[in-house]
Amino acid sequence: MATVTYDKATRVYPGSDTPAVDQLDIQIEDGEFLVLVGPSGCGKSTSLRMLAGLEDVNGGSIHIGDRDVTHLPPKDRDIAMVFQNYALYPHMTVAQNMGFALKIAGVNKTDIRTKVEEAAKILDLTEYLDRKPKALSGGQRQRVAMGRAIVREPQVFLMDEPLSNLDAKLRVQTRTQIAGLQRRLGVTTVYVTHDQVEAMTMGDRVAVLKDGLLQQIDSPRNMYDKPANLFVAGFIGSPAMNLVEVPITDGGVKFGNSVVPVERAALSEAQNKGDSTVVVGCRPEHFRVVNGSSSDSTLAKADEDAAAGLAVTVNVVEETGADAYVYGTAEFGGEVKDLVIRVDSRDVPDKGSKLHVEPKPGETHVFAAGSGERLSD
Repeated sequence: MATVTYDKATRVYPGSDTPAVDQLDIQIEDGEFLVLVGPSGCGKSTSLRMLAGLEDVNGGSIHIGDRDVTHLPPKDRDIAMVFQNYALYPHMTVAQNMGFALKIAGVNKTDIRTKVEEAAKILDLTEYLDRKPKALSGGQRQRVAMGRAIVREPQVFLMDEPLSNLDAKLRVQTRTQIAGLQRRLGVTTVYVTHDQVEAMTMGDRVAVLKDGLLQQIDSPRNMYDKPANLFVAGFIGSPAMNLVEVPITDGGVKFGNSVVPVERAALSEAQNKGDSTVVVGCRPEHFRVVNGSSSDSTLAKADEDAAAGLAVTVNVVEETGADAYVYGTAEFGGEVKDLVIRVDSRDVPDKGSKLHVEPKPGETHVFAAGSGERLSD
């Protein structure tokens, strides 16, 4: 096993002035499961390929353990990679696919068979060793690809969106198997995905990238509770955090007909920069309904204007069983914004009704309106 270090690692593609990965600094601990996540084009796969030796490093360095592998060929890095498309040989059996790298390395047949059978037992593939890939399901093929990596006993596993080709149910099942397997083997693992739910449920730590730049690296819980900036706040969480720009006022921020108290230090920080507004974030589960809803279209406007909280017009209600989510709109400073609010699944408002809500005390996040950086703690 080994640590992995990106030390200001940079990749600039020929003909481009903008780095695909810009001075990436990450220290991955021995045996850690790190997930690189971000939207398409953010540099996550490029970062993985730099570690694998499949992309040149134009600046900085990459270390595996004590070795500088920045310019080593892939075969000398002691890594094993699991790809999105399985990359299995269709004319070989499962056993032959899993043991092929060992065969090429000159390992004797007895040792190959032993290692393959051990890996197959771990992956519940023993009964499929004599089958060919075409006779397997997508999940089974992915486990064969993982078995091929396991038998090599590398220092580092690299996984590039290995679940993207699986259906939703199988993806959930397989991600649980991968996470459990990694913890059992204790091999340092770098995992790339665009799915933030995958990232949050699998990783010991999560690194969020955008435009080649590292935005935040932290445990899933800390990243959910304290996103470093507006991008991370909007990217991590499903449904996403609600983010609205509101004016600073005495005692907090103006939120509809209510003044919502937020951290004083955050407001002071904004005011010291000359800002009169801040962006307040509130997750769907952190709203509370302050005076129910009304589907009565004849409700007097004066009564509605005087109602506490923020008036949200219910457009769609998405019921998922245990939870229900209201997708609605509300007015902020003359602009109509979309909001998502989790409500009691047994007391769901009607489409077209009005729901008056406020953020729960202590459950707001405050960001600078200009830079988007988190204000205070």
